[in-house]
Order: sequence, then C-alpha cells, then structure tokens
Amino acid sequence: MFARVRDDVAAMRSRDPAATSDLEVLLCYPGLHAVWLHVFLAAPLYRAWPLAGRVASNLARWLTGVEIHPGADLGRRVTIDHGAGVVIGETARVGDDVHMYHGVTLGGDDPRPVKRHPTVREGATLGANATLLGDIEIGEGATVGAASVVTRDVPAGATVAGNPAQRIEDAE
Repeated sequence: MFARVRDDVAAMRSRDPAATSDLEVLLCYPGLHAVWLHVFLAAPLYRAWPLAGRVASNLARWLTGVEIHPGADLGRRVTIDHGAGVVIGETARVGDDVHMYHGVTLGGDDPRPVKRHPTVREGATLGANATLLGDIEIGEGATVGAASVVTRDVPAGATVAGNPAQRIEDAE
C-alpha cells in the first residue's frame, strides 16, 4: 500500500508543475484520494460484498467529487488532476501511468451487463471534459484533447480532438 501511495505521489509531482512537495500532493490532491479510496477500499469491498463497495465508492465521490465505480479496474500511477466531475464506469479499464484532467467521463453506451466502458491503455492522457463512450480502446501513449467526444478506438500514440474526435496530425 505504501509503495503505491509513494509511486502515485511521485507520478503526480512529475505531471503537475504546481505540485511543490510530496506532502502537498499527499494532503491536497482529491484526484489521488479518489484513486486510493477506490484501490484500497471500494474495489476490494465490491469483490466481497457489492453493496458495501458501492457505499464506499459513493462516500469517495462525496469526499472528492470523483466517481469511480468499484468494478472499474485502475492501473498503477493513475493520476487525476483537479478531479472534479470525473466519472469512471463499471467496466472501464485504465492502464498504468494514465493521466486525466477534471470532467473526464469514461461512460457506457449499452444497457446490457457487458463490457460497455472504455479501455485506456498505458501512458494515455485524457484532457479536461473529454467524454469517451462505449467499449472502445484508447491506445498506449495516446492523447485525447479537452472537450473531445470519443466513440471510436484511438490508435497508440495518436492525438485526437473535437466532437466527434478526429485524429490530429503533428505539424512539422
């Protein structure tokens, strides 16, 4: 547990230039608090007793402004900057070293109990208020621009933006 917290604090310090100390990140970053409440409380409870897991995730949402369904799978060093308004659905899968900003939604688009939320691969960045819907995949190292609406897979290393999201070619 302590190794995970230490890694998450270091990841946030490297991703946020406003983070001035480990103690500040530990005490003042609700996005990380939400991830920790999910990983150490809500998800384990949900596996053993689903209602208790849902209650714990609701408490975490109330405390942090971040809603992570206890069935979601979060990798290591997942960071949520600012946090407010983030929603991560039940069947979402988030890989290691993913960074997301406030207002991100990893939402479902199917009323059936199937894989219906996005999979976000390692090292992806999700901009503020990005909405990703359905059983789609965001490739390793991809970037989703702020306020984008993504309903299709994004290749590894690609940058997409807009509504609907379109791939942006690098200007050289």
